[in-house]
Amino acid sequence: MKVTFPHMGTMDIAVKTLFEELGLDVVPPPPITQRTLDLGVKHSPEFACLPLKINIGNFIEAIEAGADTIVMGGGVGPCRFGYYGEVQKKILNDLGYDFEMIVLEPIQVSWQQFYNSLKLLLGNISWWNLIGAWRKGWAKATGVDHLSQLINQIRPYLVNRKEGTRVYKEGLELIDQATSIAETNVLVEETENRINSLEKRKNFTPLKVGMVGEIYVVLEPFTNFELEEKLGEMGVVVDRAIYLTDWIRENLYLGFFKEKARHKKIEEAAKPYLNHFVGGHGLESVGETVLYAKEGYDGVVHLAPFTCMPEIIANSILPTISNDLDIPVLSLSVDEQTGEAGFITRMEAFVDLLARGQDKKEEVV
Repeated sequence: MKVTFPHMGTMDIAVKTLFEELGLDVVPPPPITQRTLDLGVKHSPEFACLPLKINIGNFIEAIEAGADTIVMGGGVGPCRFGYYGEVQKKILNDLGYDFEMIVLEPIQVSWQQFYNSLKLLLGNISWWNLIGAWRKGWAKATGVDHLSQLINQIRPYLVNRKEGTRVYKEGLELIDQATSIAETNVLVEETENRINSLEKRKNFTPLKVGMVGEIYVVLEPFTNFELEEKLGEMGVVVDRAIYLTDWIRENLYLGFFKEKARHKKIEEAAKPYLNHFVGGHGLESVGETVLYAKEGYDGVVHLAPFTCMPEIIANSILPTISNDLDIPVLSLSVDEQTGEAGFITRMEAFVDLLARGQDKKEEVV
């Protein structure tokens, strides 16, 4: 069994470690490129979500590299992600590829179904080995998310912002190669220290922007043209509303009470505008935008794949929040037709607008 999985941001670092520690032969898909996207677009329905198309490209390239088993997540609710596994399986079968598709449904849907899929993947592996492998993968996931948060907060203050990005990416490469939890923790700490030691600007007040939206296009730099990095290099502090570890906690009930309290806060913030689940992260996009406004952020960027149903609902509500709470919101939809130049131009114009707003606030004060 040669196992592969889809890319989503830095997820491959943790997932590869988890599978390798479980004794699986792992074939990670190559990094996402234009070829990946072209393959997905060619073989997917025209109005399918961008993440599905890129996943198809990932899987074709992984099968070309020798993979024979695909591990895919499942989902529930109005979001079409729950259909991805079956749709992707049919597309790849119709193309003549020979492989096994294992879909891991969320535990809250059916513990038995999740367990059966896990057993199909892992066989009769002991719980002790499973826990040990999970701890190593989790250490990398939490470490990488911590460094992502750190660089997004510090990058705008750096004299050489590109140097900060370089140090961060070097740290990720080293963490990817780590073979133990202790080594992972040391590398996370060393990378954090290197980032913190970089020369800072004096008397600099950056803009603060929250980033909300559908998880895939928020986490995957290929789909958002490395927006976090570019905003940081424009002098903007970015607070991303969701990280991989957040999604894992929500779907596997780890840190259950802490995560439930966090989600309750988001639901309460969203309630005046949206008081029920609409699939995906539509409710979270609304609630987090309200919270960013109340926490004094200068603006919010809302990202979504074109035709994403939950985010279409959120997108229809965000202008009202923007008017009520006096916070600028830029909604950006992406698909295979989206060009980087136009995307970044809109982002630069939004940052200019926020900067003028910040100047006016300082004049009033």
